[in-house]
Amino acid sequence: MTQVVSGRGRLTPEREAELYEHVIALVREHGYDSLTMDAVAGRAHVSKATLYRQWQGKPQLVASAMRHTKPLPYDGIDTGSLRGDLYALADVGTRLEEDTVFMTAVAHAVQTNPDLGEALREMMISPMRRVLQQVLDRAVDRGEVRAGAAAGEFLAHALFGALPARKILDDAFADPAYMKRYVDAVVLPALLNS
Repeated sequence: MTQVVSGRGRLTPEREAELYEHVIALVREHGYDSLTMDAVAGRAHVSKATLYRQWQGKPQLVASAMRHTKPLPYDGIDTGSLRGDLYALADVGTRLEEDTVFMTAVAHAVQTNPDLGEALREMMISPMRRVLQQVLDRAVDRGEVRAGAAAGEFLAHALFGALPARKILDDAFADPAYMKRYVDAVVLPALLNS
């Protein structure tokens, strides 16, 4: 494969996008700690010099790759009921096992690298929280949940924390049936009774 560059060793936008896909795939496959610039260079068919010229190191490269990734597809969820919306959100989450694997892989690294943490929040957490707030606001408007319900503050933690927790605790991915049971047993009672 020939490397196409623009300017002095800079990757074209197309090659940069391809490189970012390789970075995300390598983190999913091997974890953040095991990712090396050598592995990225080999997988993406670029020189290490090119990588280091554009990114000072692994944290900057992974953060850039995360920022380039499309946000999660939570927009447009509005089933007309709180339960339906939570089921739909949970279903999207369960279909994104790769993102659960990725988030778990970078969870430790974000604690020591603020740029990675910011990129993770920008790419995954903020869009999800925005949609959760919209779901909660609509539920309040429909009279399903009391305005200012205390559990609302913890909705993101409760709903999406279950995805990596299921893998860590039970060595299984949270499938749609599991998440529906979880929504009914944990999330809805907390929202409706707070």
